[in-house]
Amino acid sequence: MLMTREKRPRIRSLRGWAISVLQDAGAIRECEEHGWMQERADPHARDRALEMAREDPLPGLSADEAVAEIREVLESIGDTCPDCRAA
Repeated sequence: MLMTREKRPRIRSLRGWAISVLQDAGAIRECEEHGWMQERADPHARDRALEMAREDPLPGLSADEAVAEIREVLESIGDTCPDCRAA
């Protein structure tokens, strides 16, 4: 049986990489209706994302720079969807 793997989209920015790591760790999710990123307020998922960034930083970044980017992106994402609140 032939099996194919879904190709992951190429990361085009440092922020995109950080969002990908945060999603993989389960620290953020996307609003199903509007597409906004939302923090899940899960401290264990945040810790996993930071550890993932530390262990496997984007090529060209140090572990400290990778962790700093994860923290910066996390701080910029709220826990509610702005469009869901407005409705």
